[in-house]
Formats: sequence, C-alpha cells, structure tokens
Amino acid sequence: MEAKLIGLGVETFKIALMLSLPMLMAGLIAGLAISIFQATTQINEMTLSFVPKIILVVIVIIFMMPWMMNSMIEFTTHMINRIPHFLF
Repeated sequence: MEAKLIGLGVETFKIALMLSLPMLMAGLIAGLAISIFQATTQINEMTLSFVPKIILVVIVIIFMMPWMMNSMIEFTTHMINRIPHFLF
C-alpha cells in the first residue's frame, strides 16, 4: 500500500514538472536574453525584465493549453480509475 502511495506521489510530481516546464523554460530563456541585452547596453530598468517575460509566458500558456489540458485530463482519469485499488 505504501509503495502505491509513493508511486502516486512521484507520478503527481512528474506531471506537475512536465506541465510547468514550458513556461519555466520560456521565462528562463527570456530572462537570460534580456539580462544579456541589459548588460551590453547598460540599461538597468527593472520593468524591462518583467514585462517581456510575463508576455512570453502568457503566449506559451496560450499555445500549450490544449496539450496541458489533455495531459491533466488523462492524469485525472487515470487517478479516478485507480481509486478502487487504493481502497482495498
């Protein structure tokens, strides 16, 4: 029983990481590009780094939403189907 619950926890963390990874990577790449631009031009405006990252992350969310929803629906369906295995 404990092994099943540990497996459930691991699977939950995997799906959370898989779903958040595109947005995190987009923010990381945008932040790196913006910081290189700021270093080369010596512009140290704080809002210059936040606004493009937010816009890029929102764009990635919009384009990845169908895949994210399908992944969550599959995961949820799989978890609901496994409920009887955890009861007994």
